Amino acid sequence: MVGLKKISKNEWEIPKEGKMLAPARIFASEKLLKKIKEDKTIEQIKNVAQLPGILKISIALPDAHQGYGFPIGGVAAFDLEKGIISPGGVGYDINCSVRLLKTNLTKRDIVNQQKKIVEGLFRKIPSGVGRGSKFQITRKELNKVLEQGAKYIVEKGYGVKEDYLHTEEEGCIKGADATKVSERAIKRGIGQLGTLGAGNHFLEVQFVDEIYDEEIAKVFGLKKGDITIMIHCGSRGLGHQVASDYIKLMEDKYGFKNLPDRELVNAPIKSELGKNYFAAMACAANFAFANKQIITHWVREEMKYLFPNIKIDVIYDVCHNIAKFENFIIDGKEQKVCVHRKGATRSFGPGRKEVPERYREIGQPVIIPGSMGTASYLLVGTKKAEELTFGSTAHGAGRISSRSKAMRDLRGEEVKKNLSKKGIEVKSGSWKALAQEAPEVYKDIDEVIKVVDEIGISKKIAKLRPLTVIKG
Repeated sequence: MVGLKKISKNEWEIPKEGKMLAPARIFASEKLLKKIKEDKTIEQIKNVAQLPGILKISIALPDAHQGYGFPIGGVAAFDLEKGIISPGGVGYDINCSVRLLKTNLTKRDIVNQQKKIVEGLFRKIPSGVGRGSKFQITRKELNKVLEQGAKYIVEKGYGVKEDYLHTEEEGCIKGADATKVSERAIKRGIGQLGTLGAGNHFLEVQFVDEIYDEEIAKVFGLKKGDITIMIHCGSRGLGHQVASDYIKLMEDKYGFKNLPDRELVNAPIKSELGKNYFAAMACAANFAFANKQIITHWVREEMKYLFPNIKIDVIYDVCHNIAKFENFIIDGKEQKVCVHRKGATRSFGPGRKEVPERYREIGQPVIIPGSMGTASYLLVGTKKAEELTFGSTAHGAGRISSRSKAMRDLRGEEVKKNLSKKGIEVKSGSWKALAQEAPEVYKDIDEVIKVVDEIGISKKIAKLRPLTVIKG
């Protein structure tokens, strides 16, 4: 591609050109770059580089693919005085993210119980489009969820303090203001706490297949053969409506003049509208933290019924699809900036105050799930990520095929059969969902992990393989 320069084995740069205010950089192997070139990802990171107040570079990570506004797997940081905040740089599923649980079970304990486990968890955890929840709260209580996140849910008896202490931002983004969330968003969210939703959301029971760093794995309490549980979900209809509401408000106030793409509509960070969007986005993020906390509680209840002596602890819970105010060294000086991570995971190294005390010496836990039927990984953040990518790394395998194409090419029944042959029990609300989320529609997760590990923006610690999968 014209203008794409190879910087190193896994780094490619598009120098500043035309209306770009910063260069664009892609972190990918040649194999992954081929896939990235197949859609509009490169055009999108060049567009992001034209946004006011962008600092240093516009970034695409190894799992990047075309998204709304920013590519999914896109990262950019903005100056607080001159910069913008954009819903297209956060995404519709605000804080669509991953929580990893560890148990005191081993693979041997559950290999003959997989069907019972998947059936029990599927009954317990509502999943699929529009599925409501048995967890019902009042409007007043929902406002507390929006402003206090997972902590409020734990205080109501759904978990323990360590659950939110081992969550990014301790399960609550500061600055949330429930008055900035629309009535329509409230109505869409009030009956959905404790639900997985649809799309790529899942609940997996996994086993530790491989350990790459024994010492750090010990800090996480993991060894080969241990059973882990991974929860991937977000802010449901509430988050989607927050995004829709503020896209419309920004379109009405600022229009599309001087924008390379109308999907990058935005507001200045310091404007009233910019501040209101952040406050509403934080509410949606807190809703997502609370959502996973309730699911965690129900997972504990169901697994305790099946395995009376089980113990389940939270290893960590990471955000994707978020804008955050964080400090970085830029041109030799520490500066607070607004980092947009769209389908990207924070990856802070050792010593940062944002990392829970238990992990501060080793760096922030990073959880990168694969596709249904493939491995997922536990890694740790690095100082190099803070230097190269504003403390960010990949968030998953990244799609290579649209849902509509998957529906044309694949059948859910065949996907289930193939997974069963691999020893994986899967259950979903529809055959359509299984076809849309088949392993074939995603990039090679092992290649993505190899790249982030080689570049040094996160360090792999353990490989996890699924035994049971529930898809939304």
